[in-house]
This record gives sequence, C-alpha cells and structure tokens, in this order.
Amino acid sequence: MKDLVQANIGKFVDPALTANGENRATVALTNPETLWFNTGTLCNIECVNCYIASSPTNDALIYITTDEVRDYLGQITERSWPIKEIAFTGGEPFMNPQMIDITRASLEAGHEVLILTNAMRPMMRKSVQNGLLELNAEFPNKLTFRISVDHYDPELHDAERGKGAFEKTVTGMKWLRDNNMRMAVAGRSIFGHSEADSRAGYGAFYAEHGFDIDPNNPGMTVLFPEMDETVEVPEITTACWSILDKSPDAIMCSSSRMVVKRKGAEKPAVLACTLLPYSEEFELGNTLEEAEKDVALNHPHCAKFCVLGGASCSA
Repeated sequence: MKDLVQANIGKFVDPALTANGENRATVALTNPETLWFNTGTLCNIECVNCYIASSPTNDALIYITTDEVRDYLGQITERSWPIKEIAFTGGEPFMNPQMIDITRASLEAGHEVLILTNAMRPMMRKSVQNGLLELNAEFPNKLTFRISVDHYDPELHDAERGKGAFEKTVTGMKWLRDNNMRMAVAGRSIFGHSEADSRAGYGAFYAEHGFDIDPNNPGMTVLFPEMDETVEVPEITTACWSILDKSPDAIMCSSSRMVVKRKGAEKPAVLACTLLPYSEEFELGNTLEEAEKDVALNHPHCAKFCVLGGASCSA
C-alpha cells in the first residue's frame, strides 16, 4: 500500500480492527458473477492518472496465457460459481498476443465477455480485427468492449492520455460501430462537472458519431472518480452497514474476483479487488477455492469508492 497522509496514519493496518479498536467490516463472496483477468500491465500509452501505472515498460503483471485462463474457467465449473461474465483489463488487453484465443476460450465456455480497451493501435492490428470479426459472428451479443474515453472533449482526454489519443480512440470506436460490435464507455469524473453534465456531454459525443451507447445507463457509461490514496477517509466498521443502510452484498468483492500473473511468479494469483492489484494483503491464493474467503475492508479504496460513495458512516 502506498504511503498514507498523516491523517490516515494508524488506519488500515489491522485487517480485524480499525485504529479505534472497532471490528472492521468484512465482505463475503455471496454471488460471484464476474471473474476478471488482468492480461498484463503493458500498455501502448502511459496515462497521467492510471491507477495501475500501466505503460509501454511496466511488466509488473505479465501476460496471462490462454491455458491459464482455461484452468480458471474449469475451476468456475468445479466450484459451481454462477459466473455471468468474464472480464479483461490491463494494461491494454490487446497487447497480449494471446488475447483472441483467450477471448475465444471464455466465449466457448459459455460466458459473456467484457474487454476494457483504449481501442487504439493494438486493437486495430489486422490480425486482431480479423479475430474479433470471427468471434462477434460466432458469438453474437456475447462480446462487449468498454472503451476508455476519459472525457468527451478531445483536449481534456488528450491531457490524460497524450496528444492525438482521442482521435485514435474514436477511429477504433468507429470500426467497432461499423462492424456491429457492442460498446460501452469508461469515463472519468475528475474534471469538476456534475454527473448530469457529464452524461449529457457523453450523450452528445455518442450522437455525433452514431455510437449506440446509453449515456444515462451507469453500466454502459461508467464514470470513475479519481483514485487518490492520499485523501483522508474513515475506516468501515461492522456498524457502518446499518448506519449507512447498505448491504455488504452490494460491494464489488461480494460478486467478483480478479486473476493476475505477477512477474517472477510460477502461477497466477486471485485477488479480492480489481482496484488493488499491487496490494499483497488482498491476494487470496492461487485458486478460486482459496479465493472464497471473506475480504476485510482494509484499504482507503474500500471505504471511499466501494462503501461510502460520498456518504459518511459516522453515527
């Protein structure tokens, strides 16, 4: 975990107790619907605020292989997990040379597939395009691409991702549109706009380009806040559930896990959360069976993004 600001010193240390000695909240895996795979941290670009520090040189998480993914697909069946969706993130997933085969294996196992991508050059290689066309034809309505569009204003998007990035991403989105592939968008809410204004802006962007994406559906236009670990946040206790009138079943780690392959590791590992790929305490083991254990909400992200969402659990 990164260094915390002075106000957070002493917090998020003991997985069982908060700094005040109260019982820390935990979340059980009650309904595993999504299994995520990190395909590797290498990316064709380097963004200013990438939460995982992906770049053309960061290989802290190495490419996962088709055989490794197939092993976990088999474990899903063995454990009777009611998985609805296999999801892939990076890095840039299409940097992984086995991404088409990995996607095929997931679709053939009967799952819907979600791929997070910047829709730039790695996706636009002819071999990748041909593979995606085949998969979309063989498995209609089973494949979704969530495109990273930090902002609908090209200048603000490029401020995060580099000059010319917006135009390249839109080119990729037009190719997906023209080939009848389902798209969603991941945006950011760090530019001082209200959610209503942001969704209106994305709606105008979609209309301009004929993109069939619902700006008002949070599952189709996902707006992520800035993930700043230096901001002071409260710890989540078992009492917070009733104070906030919130169920632990609504928290992401009740319904998902993520598989990563660390550089130098013999086997992939299963993590509790997609937001914490480098926090070793959220590594649950190498198998899905080991990953069925409860997760202690022992990180600022757990409080700020997954539980509070701007609320406060003080009595």
